Amino acid sequence: MSDDSRPTPSGALTAAVIPAAGRGVRLGPGAPKALRTLNGTPMLIHAVRAMAASRAVSLVVVVAPPDGAAEVKTLLDAHALPERTDFLVVPGGESRQESVRIGLDALPPGIDIVLVHDAARPLVPVDTVDAVIEAVRDGAPAVVPALPLADTVKQVEPAGAPGEPEPVVATPERARLRAVQTPQGFDRDTLVRAHETVTENVTDDASMVEQLGLRVVVVPGHEEAFKVTRPLDLVLAEAVLARRRLNDGF
Repeated sequence: MSDDSRPTPSGALTAAVIPAAGRGVRLGPGAPKALRTLNGTPMLIHAVRAMAASRAVSLVVVVAPPDGAAEVKTLLDAHALPERTDFLVVPGGESRQESVRIGLDALPPGIDIVLVHDAARPLVPVDTVDAVIEAVRDGAPAVVPALPLADTVKQVEPAGAPGEPEPVVATPERARLRAVQTPQGFDRDTLVRAHETVTENVTDDASMVEQLGLRVVVVPGHEEAFKVTRPLDLVLAEAVLARRRLNDGF
């Protein structure tokens, strides 16, 4: 890989893009995943607040379902958000990748650093957000927060039919593996180039930068930045919020 590292000015402006156009089918029928509530507040609002909690973030762009931009704009207007941060809602595309590209296109000039954050990770602490931004400022083209794996991982040959046993092909060395979270941080020009160049569908934006041959670095993630995907995750998220309320005294 080529090394495209160069320090980004410490005064660089940062924006966060939150793709929130998905339906979240694994949580069952009903509202889109991002609009499910935690402690009475939609997950999306928690995620927006998590990005805006960083004093480095001057703009948050929410990429809404294609037919739901007005609803999401009303939702943001109805909740208290930091006054120092600007907010923008744009209608998204059919895929996460397309929605992120639309969010990128909506950014004004002057933004040097872009965070891409999953709406389904509503509880990421601000220290993690700041660590990602700082690593981009220090010259990394792409930064991902990640955690070591607690479980041993097996590579398997997929079963021919659902429910059939799957043969194990290999056991990767766990010490070299990380479970990736968001927000992922990028030099803006690098991320724009990745979206212009990589056409195949990918699971995260950092892998697009990898395909450009550029360096992607990992910073420590946080256990509370987990992805709310299944009903049990909602229970865990509510428990985290309850503990925060207890610790913060409100």
